[in-house]
Amino acid sequence: MGAAGNPSRRWALLHIIPGCLVAGPMPDFEPEISQNYCPPAPLPPERRLRWIRLLATLKRNPLECWSAEFFREPIARVRLPFADALLVHDPAAIRRVLIDNAGNYRKDPIQRRILANGLADGLLSVEDARWEAQRRMLAPLFARRTVTTFTGAMLTAVDRLTERWCNLGQGAAVDVAAEMALLTLNVLALTIFSDGIAGDYDEFRDAMNAYFAVIGRIGVLDLLGVPQSVPRPGGGRLRRTMTYFEGIIDRIIEARRDRLAATPAGDPPADLLTLLLRALDPSTGQSMSLTEVRSNILTFLSAGHETTANALSWSIFLLSQSSPWRARVREEAARELAGPLEGLADRLVVTRAVVEEALRLYPPIAALSRMAKGPDRLGGVAVEPRTLIVIAPYVLHRHLLLWDQPGTFDPSRFLPEQRSRVGRFAYLPFGIGLRICIGASFALQEATIALAALTRRFETELLPDAKVWPSQKITLRPEHGLPMRVTPRDCGERPVLRDEKKRA
Repeated sequence: MGAAGNPSRRWALLHIIPGCLVAGPMPDFEPEISQNYCPPAPLPPERRLRWIRLLATLKRNPLECWSAEFFREPIARVRLPFADALLVHDPAAIRRVLIDNAGNYRKDPIQRRILANGLADGLLSVEDARWEAQRRMLAPLFARRTVTTFTGAMLTAVDRLTERWCNLGQGAAVDVAAEMALLTLNVLALTIFSDGIAGDYDEFRDAMNAYFAVIGRIGVLDLLGVPQSVPRPGGGRLRRTMTYFEGIIDRIIEARRDRLAATPAGDPPADLLTLLLRALDPSTGQSMSLTEVRSNILTFLSAGHETTANALSWSIFLLSQSSPWRARVREEAARELAGPLEGLADRLVVTRAVVEEALRLYPPIAALSRMAKGPDRLGGVAVEPRTLIVIAPYVLHRHLLLWDQPGTFDPSRFLPEQRSRVGRFAYLPFGIGLRICIGASFALQEATIALAALTRRFETELLPDAKVWPSQKITLRPEHGLPMRVTPRDCGERPVLRDEKKRA
């Protein structure tokens, strides 16, 4: 593991309790580990944090607030100043909250506050009839048959990144986390917004990092339910960032409207932006308002690249620590990338298992919450109205009652012969129920294809002074980036897929 941890906060393999949830000093060796490799994660305190420390930790990194009992107990009650909370990691109870009795559990005020910053009128945050209408209008683009048509464009984006990395020369150092953010933005430009993103990609990425850093900060005012009219730290920075995004989005919309006006009605650009501007609710015949279009564009620009970039970053990091799994992915990639374009992502079985394991260990959305409208019972525990329900995929995916050795990196959990053992409500990287991420299949296909292609072409190695640490800022990202040495293995042309030969 060597350079995989922060020297001032380094964790090692578990010596006492299975699952790596308890860690100690890292040994002074750097083995290539495939079995029992425990990637960096906070050491859960044995006791719940007291309020002063809890508030400070929430501000710094909410991921470090989870105490050991939450990884052992299916349901735990927590008394908060503004509400009672139930931390729910029992699969049956999760099903009741998110599916069977979902009408009783709505987004809580803190979550609505976070989503209100630019996303309030988009699919991610609207409720009831507005959500149903938007979901109906947006669902066709993310249907499986549509997503598979983006395979070629995804490979093209990876080819552009590959060419740039090859031009860096042998052993160049890059921040892989930043590079993956640029890659996923390029994928959006080629698939979702085919006119491109109206701005500099590096500037856009930096603005997105600032956006998530500010809206992801949970402060005392939020916990105490203080109205949004009271200024929050970082408010000025957030307003400047939103002004920047609105300018980008307005230029995208204006350019597309001009293009649509000049394009025959039967041949519009087949992407999300066209759908947003032309979509009609089949039930009412109404179209989206400009505000709804803007919010959904920002939703897909943020969620569509940030979460996938993080999944890819963690996947590359994990493979860099495991030569056997790296070899398996590389062998599969060499074989399948030479095959037909159709069904490529489905054939990358091993690569997809690595991505899914990365999503288990480092789920993009580390926690979600709901507030009970009325009384209920979850796992025999009484739920009173206005009880806050917290379901944390980060905790759920590492729960000792649900997983064998939950802290270890083991993609075999998601290979076909073992996949059926993964409980449907024990693994929620994209949520579940009506609110499941509409772009889940798009993100998983993109990450799988990109990981296979990049692993085949490059060796990646953490720099000696790298500090890899998960930080929760809405999404779960590497706090210090991922500084890695990138060494080309093969800078020749990507194998031409048989489908591409036919089109040529």
